Amino acid sequence: MAVVGQGAPVRGTAGHSPAHAVLSPAMVPHPREELFSVLVVDDHPLLREAIAARLRSMGAGTVYEAASVAEARARAHANGPCDLAILDLGLPDGSGLDLVTELRSLGWNRLVVLASSDDPYAVRSAFQAGAQAYLLKSASAAIVTDGVKRVLDGGVYADPTVAPLLATGTRVPGTDNTPRELSAREVEVLQLVADGQSNKEIGEALSLSALTVKSHLSRIGRKLGTGDRAQMVALAMRAGVIR
Repeated sequence: MAVVGQGAPVRGTAGHSPAHAVLSPAMVPHPREELFSVLVVDDHPLLREAIAARLRSMGAGTVYEAASVAEARARAHANGPCDLAILDLGLPDGSGLDLVTELRSLGWNRLVVLASSDDPYAVRSAFQAGAQAYLLKSASAAIVTDGVKRVLDGGVYADPTVAPLLATGTRVPGTDNTPRELSAREVEVLQLVADGQSNKEIGEALSLSALTVKSHLSRIGRKLGTGDRAQMVALAMRAGVIR
C-alpha cells in the first residue's frame, strides 16, 4: 500500500488512472511550521522539565537538557549550536555568565538567561555577555513565551520587572548628582578597578595598553567629577553599574 504524502506516489482507484488521482488539501500531511532545537540549562529538575515542556508546546523539535556548566559544555560540543539556549545563571559548578560568553563564541546566536536575581548589575552583565533576553524565574508562562518568541524572531527581550533597570542604561550620578552615561568599556574598566587590579593588570585583562586604561579612567573621572579611584568605584556601585 502506498504512503500518501507530499511527493509520494498515489495509486489509482477503480476507473481512475494515477495521473488523474487528486488529493484534497486536508488529506496531505503538513510538517509542523515551527521546529527549533533548544538547550535548557538549569540545576533544578522540575523547573528544567517545565521549561522543556513549554518549549515543546511552542514548536521545539529537539530539547537537550543540562544541569551544570560541564554538562552544557559537553552538549554544546557534541551537538553544535542549537537555535536557542535557556540558561540559569546560578549553576553549581561555575558561572552562568561565563557559559553565555562561551556559547556565544561557539556560534550560539540566541541565548536567554533565566535568573532569580533582578540586580541591575546581573541584568546588564547578562546582556553584555551576549544574551538576547533576561527572564526571571518568577515570570509567568506568558512572559516566558513572549521572551522566547522575541528571541527566535531575532529580537531582544527583558522581563517587564527588570526592563526599567535597562532603561537607565549605565548612568552614574557624579559628585554633582548629575547622571553621566558610561560606555560599556568604561564600566569594564571600573569593575576591574573595583576588583583591585592595577592599570597594567586591567590592560592585560582587556587587551589594552596601560596608557589606554589611564585614558579611560581620565574620561570616567571627568564624567563623574572626581579623579579618585575609590570614589569613582563607590559612585558606580551605588548606581548598580558594577558590583
